[in-house]
Amino acid sequence: MLRLFVGIDLPPPLKLQLSLLAVGLPGAKWVDPGNHHLTLRFIGEVDEGEAADIDTALAQIRAPRFDVTLATVGHFGLRMLWVGVERNPALQHLHEKIESALGRLGYPPEERRYTPHVTLARLKGMSESKLTGYLSEHALFRAAPFPVERFSLIASYLTKSGAIYEDQADYDLA
Repeated sequence: MLRLFVGIDLPPPLKLQLSLLAVGLPGAKWVDPGNHHLTLRFIGEVDEGEAADIDTALAQIRAPRFDVTLATVGHFGLRMLWVGVERNPALQHLHEKIESALGRLGYPPEERRYTPHVTLARLKGMSESKLTGYLSEHALFRAAPFPVERFSLIASYLTKSGAIYEDQADYDLA
């Protein structure tokens, strides 16, 4: 079985810039900078045959290239810290095309509204006051736009020291 998601890799300079945010919040479990990515759609565990069908469906997607800008730091409750993405119709369009392609294969759409972000850290036992201080300190974060020329089907292997990601296939944008 493979645990899959569809995502966009970030350029190395941006990963380095995000790694500089990984300080000042004791108790946060920071994501390894090499694993920073923008998730388009989590798929979950599938067998090899399903993975091949997903690959075929994703390879049929046609969408233009576009730029993405990461901006602001936020959180999902007291469990996850992230960097957000400025409103981006082209990114939303690509996400919808991926949802549609997976829907034709029988994968139900995500129940939650798509909120593009890059996970910075997992939070466990975090106090609200510590998190609030960190958020106010980094509220004005904004990175330079970066070009998105492809998206990828990625396998996630969970280990005791964290997830290991491995590209399974890349899909170029027009």
